[in-house]
Amino acid sequence: MKRIVSLAALATALVTTPAMAQDAKTPQQQADEFVVSTEAKLAKAGVEAAQASWVYSTYINQDTEAMTARAGAAYNSLVVKSAIEAAGHAKTPGLSYDTARKLSRLRTAIVLPAPTKPGAADEVATIAARLEGIYGKGQGTLRGQPISGSDIEAEMGSNRNPEELKEMWLSWHDNVGKPMKADYAKLVGLGNEGAKELGYSDMGALWRSNYDMSPEEFAAQTEKLWLEVKPLYDSLHTYVRGKLNAKYGDQVQPKTGPIRADLLGNMWAQEWGNIYDLVAPPGSGDVGFDVTELLKAKGYDDQKMVKAGEGFFSSLGFEPLPKTFWERSQFVKPRDREVVCHASAWNIDNVDDLRIKMCIKVNGDDFVTAHHELGHNYYQRAYNKQPFLYLDGANDGFHEAIGDAIALSMTPEYLVQIGLLDRDKVPSADKDTGLLLRQAMDKVAFLPFGLLVDRYRWQLFSGQSKDAQQSWTDLRLKYQGIVPPGPRGADAFDAGAKYHIPGMVPYTRYFLARILQFQFYEAACKQAGWKGPLHRCSFYGNKDVGKNLNAMLEMGASKPWPDALQAFTGSREMSGKAMMAYFAPLKKWLDKQNKGMKSGW
Repeated sequence: MKRIVSLAALATALVTTPAMAQDAKTPQQQADEFVVSTEAKLAKAGVEAAQASWVYSTYINQDTEAMTARAGAAYNSLVVKSAIEAAGHAKTPGLSYDTARKLSRLRTAIVLPAPTKPGAADEVATIAARLEGIYGKGQGTLRGQPISGSDIEAEMGSNRNPEELKEMWLSWHDNVGKPMKADYAKLVGLGNEGAKELGYSDMGALWRSNYDMSPEEFAAQTEKLWLEVKPLYDSLHTYVRGKLNAKYGDQVQPKTGPIRADLLGNMWAQEWGNIYDLVAPPGSGDVGFDVTELLKAKGYDDQKMVKAGEGFFSSLGFEPLPKTFWERSQFVKPRDREVVCHASAWNIDNVDDLRIKMCIKVNGDDFVTAHHELGHNYYQRAYNKQPFLYLDGANDGFHEAIGDAIALSMTPEYLVQIGLLDRDKVPSADKDTGLLLRQAMDKVAFLPFGLLVDRYRWQLFSGQSKDAQQSWTDLRLKYQGIVPPGPRGADAFDAGAKYHIPGMVPYTRYFLARILQFQFYEAACKQAGWKGPLHRCSFYGNKDVGKNLNAMLEMGASKPWPDALQAFTGSREMSGKAMMAYFAPLKKWLDKQNKGMKSGW
């Protein structure tokens, strides 16, 4: 997870040496000293405020909220001041590699830069808080009665009444998105002013500058990745549309054209796994075992599930987690207080104070999540000897992809190896279609949404988009092939009904993670000498894989991401080919099912 925490005293601690002393030093030396001083201050602030953030997340009350809010505000002031100074030093010719790289990272660390004009920082904070409040308190309706956002998410995953799905979708987008529209436009304007002070044309250019290439090159790179995997998405879209037509009829879901957004089991149509029961292949939809039932039958509890995750990494040769991990982590929701249950991984002191924060339930989803979160922890520990500004993944997609690659290796064979599944219960090859389709309904279905969320914002930030609502609808149609379930007025702001939009959380990282996880997984399977179908590979227990993986992880953000990628995969290019190889049997099956049906929209 990203920590944005600090102390108020440190916000004003960035002092330069007196002018007379500065004059005696070259601009390159001044830049070097600025980086050293700033990095030390940020490192100290990060540890102290991470502690405040942890307390708030695991013990929510008025006092801890105030403490973490003060820490966050102070840290933001510190980072903004640092970034503006870094922008000045970055113009200096002849800088060393590390100084130039760290100056760049200081400038791109800010997602929502407030301009330096009086009152702007307070205005940005006020608007951002108001948007968060609108989202957090947002409700929709079901059968005319109010329903919370979390309850809508659950209901849309199981409800099969098209009129009720439509009501929930429209009411949520109207009640949450519309009230944000004017404030969001103001926030974009202020953020763009701040980005220009840092030397970028707008916030989109700032966000895209964090990938060791120009903003234009990054946009082209991600579009190229999408085109590599688009044929797989198109086949899935065609198949699912046909199944929805068979379920609901032409009046609800036509045989051709786009899919109605509310029918896909998810508020944003970003993942479709909740409607797997509607699309499961006859005879092979049941994969033959249920991980939740296996865990309960073997007496697993929360800590035993996490111990299994630790065991996976230990089997690759990684050192066990420190004793403090087991003492300080939050594994289950406490009975006596409110906590943030959203799973996250922490390294409080940036050395070895590793923790996870979860509210674990004994089920298959949380078993996977525990493995995934430990992927973050082992990555954090691998690069803990790097300087503070390099304590991160090679790019923001890497961190998520590591845990996801581990999760891909949790095959039936892995379950046999750890004693959860009996070997005679391993699904036969005729179940592979169901296994792959279930995976694709989340991982493949997500791809266009993962791409378009930021493309939408890049258009808004740059001024290319003149209609915030129409641009969202157009991009959803272009990339996902979906349409709203009803007319959208000029005052609509459907994008605001997705948390990451008002929250100003960059989203392309999730698209990259979906691509990279398969690239990492394929590389690990090749190193393990796997010869069978890629989707059945598990590299559990392979020390060579662990050694090679660690070589990439320990680099942190010290080198451009192509260097890190090459260290493990041998390639310097992100590629969708591994994902296509993983799902190749499913693609062949889908195309056979889709014969005679019109693809595209």
